[in-house]
Amino acid sequence: MKFGVFDHVDSSGLPLAEHYAARMRIVQAYERCGIHGYHVAEHHSTPLGYATSPSVYLAAVAQHTSRIRIGSLIYILPLYHPLRLVEEICMLDHLSNGRLMMGIGRGASPIEAGFYGIPGEEAQQRYFETSDLIMQALQTDVLSFNGKYHQYKDVPMTMRPLQQPHPELWYASRAPDSFAWAARAGANTVTLAIDDQVRQLTDIFKATWLAEGNPIETLPLVGASRHIVVADTDAKAKDLAARAYDKWLSSFRKLWMENGYGKPLTDLYLDTWQEMEAIRNGCAGSPETVLEYTRQEVERCGVNYLVSWFAFGDLPEADVVRSVELFAEHVMPAFA
Repeated sequence: MKFGVFDHVDSSGLPLAEHYAARMRIVQAYERCGIHGYHVAEHHSTPLGYATSPSVYLAAVAQHTSRIRIGSLIYILPLYHPLRLVEEICMLDHLSNGRLMMGIGRGASPIEAGFYGIPGEEAQQRYFETSDLIMQALQTDVLSFNGKYHQYKDVPMTMRPLQQPHPELWYASRAPDSFAWAARAGANTVTLAIDDQVRQLTDIFKATWLAEGNPIETLPLVGASRHIVVADTDAKAKDLAARAYDKWLSSFRKLWMENGYGKPLTDLYLDTWQEMEAIRNGCAGSPETVLEYTRQEVERCGVNYLVSWFAFGDLPEADVVRSVELFAEHVMPAFA
């Protein structure tokens, strides 16, 4: 069992330079507390995501840390020139001394893709083509590729990643077919799913992994992501979480609401923190409360990786650091 962190790097209300500086100190706290991996989202033209260029942001994170694994969850592949992204991946893998987690996907927002001139109906096929291209490019010295959207002939690939044959692969999804694909590809996975769906997904991953002839002992990380706030008392934690969730939810919904799409993912992200806790999509409480929640969630979901959102909305830096310190001291040792 391992523990990671997911971060939208969403608006905290601080000036942007201070926002980034605070995040660097928070990531250092994650590393100090023994967190396995730090995953960041890619979003554009929205206060939901200020790691708009994950490679630039993670290059800074790499220089402020030395052990924690780092990566984008996910790079939105349809928005990239593949050759440029391959070079960025190689650079980051070396800058981080082989700590890069290579998360890839098609992206969840048709609005953001539209800003980049990518029609929604093309996103999936562009993702498939670009992912094949990138995996080929990372493992060859001279690249030739003839696809629908990209064509290259005899391009010298002068940089190779430090991790061979490529950085570890990560994928995020709620779709059963995607979890089966991830297992066949040997990719680590994270899902936002709740209720019975998450156990269905993890069971599909494990069954596919075994059907491919792999031993269960070599199972990749299969994770679920949840908002977590730990404080000295239940009351304090719930007060912090409720206020910060309101700020985060406003950022989460802003682009969708302003463009007439309505509220996104209403089955996962409800109007209040109290409703979120009621569907078990997060927990705020004392160390004892969060430990019990984590035990139940790990058993119920069948995961070997729990990805917590410790920093979100306008949670003050000191409270985020205190939260992860309490989590590391009281929750993580129970799963050693």
